Formats: sequence, C-alpha cells, structure tokens
Amino acid sequence: MSATVAAAFKKAAVYILGDEKKRGKLVTVVLSAAVGLLLLLCAPAVMLSSLGEVGEKAQVPELNINADDFYSSLDSESRQRLDDIRSAGNDIANAMDEKGVKVQTIKAQLIYMSYFEDVQNFNAESYADLFATAQNDSDLISAINSTYGLDIDYDEFVRTYTFVMNSTLNSYMFNDAGSKNCSDLAAWAENAFISGWGYKSGAAGERDETDRIRYADNAGLMLGYLNYSPTDKAFGSDYSTLVYTEQGSLDTMPEVAGVGLFDGSQHGIYVGNGEVVFSSADCGYVTKEVVSNGSWTSWCTYEGIEYPQEVTDAIESLNENSSSEN
Repeated sequence: MSATVAAAFKKAAVYILGDEKKRGKLVTVVLSAAVGLLLLLCAPAVMLSSLGEVGEKAQVPELNINADDFYSSLDSESRQRLDDIRSAGNDIANAMDEKGVKVQTIKAQLIYMSYFEDVQNFNAESYADLFATAQNDSDLISAINSTYGLDIDYDEFVRTYTFVMNSTLNSYMFNDAGSKNCSDLAAWAENAFISGWGYKSGAAGERDETDRIRYADNAGLMLGYLNYSPTDKAFGSDYSTLVYTEQGSLDTMPEVAGVGLFDGSQHGIYVGNGEVVFSSADCGYVTKEVVSNGSWTSWCTYEGIEYPQEVTDAIESLNENSSSEN
C-alpha cells in the first residue's frame, strides 16, 4: 500500500471530521460506512484507480496514518478478512463488467464493503445481476436488502455514495478511454449529475479543495471531458473554448446519447431516454431534466468529439435537404 492510499484516507477524514455540520448530519452514515470507506481506500490498484486523483495536499497532523503500518498492525484474522474483501472487490469488478454495468462498479464495491460483513456465501455474479436488472437505485437497495437480509437505509446510501463519487472521477464510466467520443461524453455528464457537481463560473470538473466539491459551469461540463485524461487522471488545457455547430431542430436529432442540445444560450448533453444533463447557473448545480420540459431548440456537435455514423448520416441528410431547398 502506498503513501497515496494514506493520503486518500486522510482526505476522507478531513472532509467528514473537519465540518461540524457534515459531522452531525452524517454521523449515522459514517458509523455504518467508515470501515467500508477505509477498506475501499486500502483496496487493490483496480479499485484505487477508480478513486481518481487524491493528491498530497490534505494535511492532518493529528492523524499519523500509514497504510503499510495499518496493515502490519492487524492480527492474522483481520488481515485475512481484508484480503478476502480485496478479492471480493476484484470479483465484483469482473462480474459488473460481464453484466454490462461496469459504470456502477464503485457503487457495488462500496455497498459490499460497507454492509456485507455478515453476509455468508457471497457470489459476485448474482450480486451483479441485481445492478443489471434494477430500474433505479431505490429499487436496487430494496432488492439488495431483500436478497441478503440487510437493512440499508436508502437516504444514507445516497449521501455516502454521493460523497465518494464527488471525491473521484469514476474510471469505470469510460467505454473508450483512448478517445473523446459522444458515448463517454454522455457518461461524463451522467456522472457529474450523480456525483452532485455544483455550478461555478470558469470551472470544468476540478474539485475545489476548500469545500471538497467538484464544479463546472455550463460550457465547462463539456470542456472538462475534453481536457480530462483518464490515463493520467488529470486535467489538461488543450480546450479553453467550447466550439460547437448547431445542426438542426430537435425533430431532426438522432437518438444518440452524447449529442449536444442548445437553447440559444446554454448547452446540455443528451443522455438518452429523453433526458438532458446540464450545469445550470440558475439551479447552482449540474441537473437533469426531460428534454421536452426545457427550452431546448436545437441539437449540436462539438469540436473534438467523435460521433457514430448515425450522427454523420443525420448531418448529411440535413445538408442534402438544405441544398435541395436552395
């Protein structure tokens, strides 16, 4: 275990213990999930990588925690338990990938590590099935409680999961980390919504080290994706301005997650199922709405994003119709 792991644990401790209001509101969550968070941070590389960039800025002099020392201090039974949980974490990651719900891997690992201590005969494949079939997180928690005889409180789960996800950039969300494509742009927008990103002018997904929240302004939601390297887990600066092309009215938009929506002043990312995610100055955070409920008037494409043939065909059709009218 590296110093980075210890730094991550310190950072989590600062976030929870350093804010009196959060400490009061989350005391129940911390009691139920503290062990899970610790083990998540001390887990193998495949899970550590999903915690994103943790850095070494958090200074907690009173918490002289060293991950190697922590592991060494455990008795043989506790070490075996930790090793078993590490193994289960890898099994969960593989099963989630096989079931086509890789993006929910951190969620599955966190729930397991926080609440499954007394569950016997755990099977990662059947566990992953619950994530693959649940229509929403409320249904998921109900299914997990029913299947494993647990009593996970949904609101506690949401608060804990949002905290963890806002602390990281989920590496499991990318289908093709080596390119900038519309599918991963949609996943990026969904992740920002799920993780509770706030709105801040000039921000593009970076985490504010003062209040521990990630922010993006309206264009920054897209620029953050364009500038973020999943391999390096760092933001670059290749794109400073969002360059877009309005393609046509909404009735000509292809049903492709990741195309942009525009209302004349702000942008949104279509994420499928008739929904759009955007960072709203009025709301103060990244939000989601049904497209028909908003003021969206056109769809667009962004410079730097690769689009599938379906989008290319739609653009060509619009250009042909425009030419014939002229």
